[in-house]
Amino acid sequence: MKTYMANPQTVERKWYLVDATDMQVGRLASQVAMILRGKNKPTFTPHVDTGDYVIVINCEKAVFTGKKLEKKIYRKHTSWIGGLKEVTAGKMMAEKPDRVIYRAVKGMLPKNSLGRAMIKKLRVYAGSEHGHEAQKPEALELIKR
Repeated sequence: MKTYMANPQTVERKWYLVDATDMQVGRLASQVAMILRGKNKPTFTPHVDTGDYVIVINCEKAVFTGKKLEKKIYRKHTSWIGGLKEVTAGKMMAEKPDRVIYRAVKGMLPKNSLGRAMIKKLRVYAGSEHGHEAQKPEALELIKR
C-alpha cells in the first residue's frame, strides 16, 4: 500500500466559524493554527497547505490568565534608530483585539512561504458581525480547557 500524499489540486477546503468568547488566547490560537495547517484531517501532508478557512468572532471577549494583561508586551521596530515600539497586552486588547489573536496564531504557524499562505485563510473580527455568510461557515466548538 502506498502512502497518500495530498497535492494542492485535490484539497477540499471548508469554512469554520469560531467564537472566542471566554476562551484563553493561547489555547484558542493553538487550536485555530491546527485547523489552518490541516492537522485535523486524515489527509495531512506536511509540505502541502491542506488546511481550512477559519473565521474568529468576538475576539474582544477572549481572556488572558494571570497578570498577562499588564506584563505581556508586544514589540515591533520601525527600522529607524530608537524606533522600538512597545504595547502591553491590555492596551492592545482595548484598541485592536483582532491583532492579538492574529499575532498569536501567526506565531504558531511555520515561518516559511507555506506559513504565509496558511495565515491568509484566517479572518478575525472583534465583534460578532462578519461578512462571510455566503461561504456558509460551520460553527466549530473548540475545547475550553
